[in-house]
Amino acid sequence: MIFSDAEKTAIVSLWAKASADVKALGAEALERLFLSYPQTKTYFNLSSGSQDLQVHGGKVLGAIGEATKHLDNLDTALSKLSDLHAYNLSVDPGNFGLLSHTIQVTLAAHFPDEFDATAQAAWDKFLAAISTVLTSKHR
Repeated sequence: MIFSDAEKTAIVSLWAKASADVKALGAEALERLFLSYPQTKTYFNLSSGSQDLQVHGGKVLGAIGEATKHLDNLDTALSKLSDLHAYNLSVDPGNFGLLSHTIQVTLAAHFPDEFDATAQAAWDKFLAAISTVLTSKHR
């Protein structure tokens, strides 16, 4: 997927603000996911507010943050993560789209001034691209 300069700027600038609190934001996005789509919780043994939820949320958003450094080559940057989700974890590919939505809601709630229509469109495209890469190896 090709990102315009404006989209890259919107993605990277919002990430610069969000990166300061990846554990809390990631945990909040996962909690939103589990509350809104309870069927997604079957992949996790994480309780609301737990340290494990914070750690896993940090890993999820940390991987997204790493992807912001590779906007021109997400396929290569996320290849190992794609393998992990497809072959080891067997995550339902539909869950990536649901998580993308809860991440956007979380970012919008915490950064309302920065998460304007331009940023929302850029992040939607970015997270969709990540989801595509992460589901590309599912059979």
